[in-house]
Amino acid sequence: MELNYKIVFSRRKTLTITVERDRSVVVTAPTGTSPQKIHQIVESRKLWIYEKTRHAQKYNPLPHPPGKELITGESLLYLGRNYRIELVEGSGEIRFEQKFIVPRMLANKSPALRNWFIARAEDKILPRVAMHAKNLGVKFKEAKIGYGKYRWGSCTPSDNVILNWRLIKSPMFVIDYVLVHELAHLIEQNHTPRFWNIVRVQIPAMEKAKAWLLKNGVLLEQDL
Repeated sequence: MELNYKIVFSRRKTLTITVERDRSVVVTAPTGTSPQKIHQIVESRKLWIYEKTRHAQKYNPLPHPPGKELITGESLLYLGRNYRIELVEGSGEIRFEQKFIVPRMLANKSPALRNWFIARAEDKILPRVAMHAKNLGVKFKEAKIGYGKYRWGSCTPSDNVILNWRLIKSPMFVIDYVLVHELAHLIEQNHTPRFWNIVRVQIPAMEKAKAWLLKNGVLLEQDL
């Protein structure tokens, strides 16, 4: 069976293989690595790759329901809890006061609430990257909020940390786990026992966070 994979070249010194949550395979290789060498390494790890693609946490896109409707009485997930939506008359901005107060004129404009979540992600998630980097003793180039669907975070070959805006729906201990997970790749590029020990020391609730993402990942993937 032919194994399809995407190759990304980087200035890092070692080759890594990642199986994404949508089952796609990404090979990050040092610049200049020959295609033959990459193919040889991928072939040697084929059994491991197939096992990973069959893992319960990996899945193909599922047919989601249309998502939340912006109507009074509906609820939205924010920082791990569901909060009620209340539509109000008039114009203005979306407000959060232990419930989502949404001007009725924005109710049919789906980007409005998504943009609110993205802004909260920038305010609440990005500052924590520097805090965790200091605790780990690592340096990153830039932290950004990303718009992908099947990766909660990534650490790029240029040492940028990218976090999915959908993470703002999850509890803070889950957000911290994802941040530390990505930053730990600046110390250990592969998911070795050493890597997981680094993450676990910083995030004692690591297994709880992984279980939360496994259970609620599909909900996070919805735009609302």
